[in-house]
Amino acid sequence: MRRLLLSNDDGVHAPGLRALYEALEPHARLRVVAPDRDRSGASNSLTLNRPLALTALDNGFHCVDGTPADCVYLGVNGVWDERPDLVISGINHGGNLGDDVLYSGTVAAAMEGRNLGMPAIAMSLVGSRHFDTAGRVAASLVGAADQLSLPPRSLLNVNVPDLPWEEIQGFRVTRMGYRGPAERPMEVRDPRGRLRYWIAAVGQNADDGPDTDFAAIEAGYVSITPLQTDLTQRAAIADVQGWLDAFT
Repeated sequence: MRRLLLSNDDGVHAPGLRALYEALEPHARLRVVAPDRDRSGASNSLTLNRPLALTALDNGFHCVDGTPADCVYLGVNGVWDERPDLVISGINHGGNLGDDVLYSGTVAAAMEGRNLGMPAIAMSLVGSRHFDTAGRVAASLVGAADQLSLPPRSLLNVNVPDLPWEEIQGFRVTRMGYRGPAERPMEVRDPRGRLRYWIAAVGQNADDGPDTDFAAIEAGYVSITPLQTDLTQRAAIADVQGWLDAFT
């Protein structure tokens, strides 16, 4: 039976993680290692300035007082004798579309698994109601994962419309769209009258063409975007070299 490592960024008590566990439990041996609190937006950060605590909970899950990437690092490396066959992160409460993936702890947990040599999938529900739908999507993907061959250091970013299963239109392979600039931070005053700032909402869609993850979700399709961890912009290498040669 396959061994799966489950993690997330919404925290070990999040309903999406429980829904993922329940959907996959009949199909695999599961290990859950997730943050002890909401760590949304933690991206790929690792905790390097202190040791981490790994705590077993009554339901068999484990939590870590660190980031999503910390959780996967501990879940794969050295804490247990058996390494997992696949890392799945989610089900996130809210979408991870377009350049959200740069900030997402959900995607970062999957990416850490990929960096450690495991196939990896990030799962997100673009909403907060139909986690059961996203769980069924996850189960179907896991059941066919052995037949998928991805290039090294790549993973799948999956976004599911917040719809009943019967209303899902199908699956689309997509590319990342892009958002415009984020809104200005929101100013607030603390009880002592000091000025503080909330990070504001993400920007509006700037690229939501028909082949993007944004468009697939809007049309009621599950979006599956292959991601790579190599951020090199190869198309710019010649231009940068020419620019460098001009003044050196």
